[in-house]
Amino acid sequence: MTFLVNNPEEFAGEALAGFAAAYSNYVQPIHGGVVRSTASPEGEVSIVVGGGSGHYPAFAGWVGEGMAHGAVAGNIFSSPSASQAVSVVKGADNGGGTLIMFGNYAGDVLHFGNAAEQLRAEGDDVRIFTISDDIASNSPENHRDRRGIAGDLLVVKVAGAAAADGKNLDAVEKVALRANDRTRTLGVAFTGCTFPGAKEALFEVEDGTFGLGLGIHGEQGISTHEMMSANEIAKMLVEKVLEEEPERAGGYDGRVAVLVNGLGATKYEEMFVFYGAVKHLLEERGLTIVGPVVDEQVTSLDMAGISLSLMFLDEELEKYWLAPANTPAFRVGNIESDAAPREIHERADEEIPQGAPPSQELAKKIAAVLEAFEKKAREAEKELGKMDAVAGDGDHGQGMVLGSTAAAKSARESVEAGAGARTLLARAGAAWSEGAGGTAGALWGGALSAVGSTLSDEDGADQQTLREAVLAGTRSFVTLGGADVGDKTIVDASEVFAGELENDDAELSVVWKNAADAAAKAAEKTADFVARKGRARTHGEQSIGTADPGATSFAMLMAVVPEYL
Repeated sequence: MTFLVNNPEEFAGEALAGFAAAYSNYVQPIHGGVVRSTASPEGEVSIVVGGGSGHYPAFAGWVGEGMAHGAVAGNIFSSPSASQAVSVVKGADNGGGTLIMFGNYAGDVLHFGNAAEQLRAEGDDVRIFTISDDIASNSPENHRDRRGIAGDLLVVKVAGAAAADGKNLDAVEKVALRANDRTRTLGVAFTGCTFPGAKEALFEVEDGTFGLGLGIHGEQGISTHEMMSANEIAKMLVEKVLEEEPERAGGYDGRVAVLVNGLGATKYEEMFVFYGAVKHLLEERGLTIVGPVVDEQVTSLDMAGISLSLMFLDEELEKYWLAPANTPAFRVGNIESDAAPREIHERADEEIPQGAPPSQELAKKIAAVLEAFEKKAREAEKELGKMDAVAGDGDHGQGMVLGSTAAAKSARESVEAGAGARTLLARAGAAWSEGAGGTAGALWGGALSAVGSTLSDEDGADQQTLREAVLAGTRSFVTLGGADVGDKTIVDASEVFAGELENDDAELSVVWKNAADAAAKAAEKTADFVARKGRARTHGEQSIGTADPGATSFAMLMAVVPEYL
């Protein structure tokens, strides 16, 4: 467990601030993360990495010459928001375009994708790049739809070196794609990990066993095995990874980059024992190891475990893997730099516009509902976290608390400034998205914004207007998340809720209560479903018997609204 904690909800932010203070010669803080503290050559492609916190050195520890120009940091195990990504990309921009690199997770794809769309609309050449090295999470033919885990280091290192070499954005993206297609990872977990401030691990590994195919967000392995010796575990991982070794032709002659990665609570001595076995096994198969790394590079809080990553090299990939880099957590060769300090300009807070009195009154009522959302989320935090830990990463309860708290705080500020309903909901939606991060943060933030977009800052709202506004918000879960009924997501409850709300023209508070009851029943039925979306997808069968946490939390929040109508 984590011992040095103040407020668990502020742990990620405090850790990032302390990191930036400790490594001020490498990085400087900016809204949403960090960027280099020194200037880069004009026109150089910017590499921005990112994801949830809890994985240090990934991702902020890779910011420095020869690697990344900036890192976006979300909450623990939760993707950053689009606004955070926009801020870091702007702060890291050198005028040569930006490649945003991150592990292939739904929330990251959603938030970073939205950020790239915003920046492209402003005229910037920004592209997203998903890393997908985890062989446990999908089939070989679906390699690019796998999770990104420790192989992130190898792919980011190659892309950063290509950018430093002066390649343009098209060429950097092409090299990164080849690096990703040539990188494979598999890991094992000996214990679960524990959120800061929590007393229990997200999952338990039974004594005398280990989990194969772990995730880095507290996801359990896809299978459980009796404990083996270091040599036997090394043999298992090497054999499974080498099942996807490419043919030794076309520039590949058996030269491989190797990363033995500790997950957070595995002693370096253990990793060295493991690497010794890996080296022997690879050389037995005629492989030549190039630039091996035995280190913690992509961790999972305090998880005890280890992973093995191989990148099957060609001449160019080897060149960039061995190219100099100088970051807080990863160094290769020597870089002598006389770069000037980098100047960044933080965004200014926008003034909150005032609304007309009828809309101000409606805004006050909406703020009260958001306060109730926060209270309910806090009451249900542990329950939702346990549900999510069965087949996911266990952070749903925390995410709902962080999101609803941020939205309620924003709503109070809007009310104090005399804002109307439209402005309050737009600001609260952005705050929920940024406060929570992750897929749920993006979905709830988008839903609040969608409700607000149908209201105004001038008028109040009758029951039909409110009904239409709420339907717009509820339907947005489908359009934003891309899930269907039956996928075991929030949509299984939200679509039932919307159907009841749309087809019953009785008094709104009565209809809403009936719709919330129907949503709760629909959420309970998801216990019979196999997860087909999100992080739970790789553990779909394990989710049977447990209701979907997203559907459950939706029904919980809807149930508190009728008294405010």
